[in-house]
Amino acid sequence: MNNHYHLLLENSSGRMSSLLKVVNGSYGIHYRRKHGGKGYVFQNRFRSTLIQNDEYLRLAILYLLQNPVRAGLAATCIEYPWSSAGEYAGKAKKAVTDVPFVHGLWGGKKHMMKEIKGARPDKLPIRKSDFGDWLGEDEFLVKALERRDKRKDEKSLEKRRKDDACFEPVGKAYRELEKEHRMKFEQLDYGTLAGKQLRGELLVRLKELSGLTYREIAQLPEFRDIKLHSLAKLYKDARKRIAAKKC
Repeated sequence: MNNHYHLLLENSSGRMSSLLKVVNGSYGIHYRRKHGGKGYVFQNRFRSTLIQNDEYLRLAILYLLQNPVRAGLAATCIEYPWSSAGEYAGKAKKAVTDVPFVHGLWGGKKHMMKEIKGARPDKLPIRKSDFGDWLGEDEFLVKALERRDKRKDEKSLEKRRKDDACFEPVGKAYRELEKEHRMKFEQLDYGTLAGKQLRGELLVRLKELSGLTYREIAQLPEFRDIKLHSLAKLYKDARKRIAAKKC
């Protein structure tokens, strides 16, 4: 937008603050070099909103994509050059966003495009609390607070790392899983339930800890038989399974 921007991120690595510090700092330096002036370009800390589930996530995506239209900056969100809507419509040569995952929220590109053309939500039903902003039902906030209290004494992923600016090496994700389960990935049978579950766990670690995109993961031997658009569902299923084990 003219004086701010919106990002929809999954903070699965727990390093969103570090990411935005780098993004805003780098852009601030670029802006001052180009336009001059002094002081911070971004004056306030970012605001984040906790989203309950895919239903509310779809609502948030539709709302953000229609921001330029509501502001009178474009006739349609797909026409606006600073939006990811063009990527979801297949008009971008190189995508920055996780297009397969977003399409999957609607069950495919066709269904998403149909809703984008018809939906123009004027306001998000964001709710506020001492815990922060959230998009969802009352019981969702209660559960989120319970999880927060449970994790108070646990070291966060960010604190455990010696170098916050770097992702972990890809090889480390393989080595740690092989050590934990006493196996080798080249010997796994991915036709079995155990093999599929271990591959899913590897996918989660490669995406969250090593920072690989689905396209990069699809090039690895363990995932070459899986279609690119299917990796998003595999990731979501594996995340749910891992979360269930921790509870």
